[in-house]
Amino acid sequence: MDGPAEDPQGESIGDLLGRLVEDGRGYAEAELNLLKAIAAHRGLRARRALVALAVGWFLLVTSTTAVVIGTVLSLAQYIGPMLAGLAVGIPLAAGGYFSVHYGWTGVKGLARDESEREAIERGER
Repeated sequence: MDGPAEDPQGESIGDLLGRLVEDGRGYAEAELNLLKAIAAHRGLRARRALVALAVGWFLLVTSTTAVVIGTVLSLAQYIGPMLAGLAVGIPLAAGGYFSVHYGWTGVKGLARDESEREAIERGER
């Protein structure tokens, strides 16, 4: 009966601790491998999503450009090319400015405000 199925009561404390360390190491390695697999899967999904976003963004920009050029060319027949460019370009520039301003204000607002700083400091104490 000195095979692998020994009586656990006959093991020394050193053997038990050694087995415990090996079991813990095996568990930690399995957990790490699982986390690596999850990260790889999420990375692949994120990459696919970013490619789709880039393609969609490109198509939106090119289609918007086509609409703007068509609008300018259509208006140019009635009010001339310079005024048509201004009539289309100025409202688009204003809309772009306000969108960027709104977005930049939102990004700046992501910084920690005073109440958040206080909460973090209380948590660190």
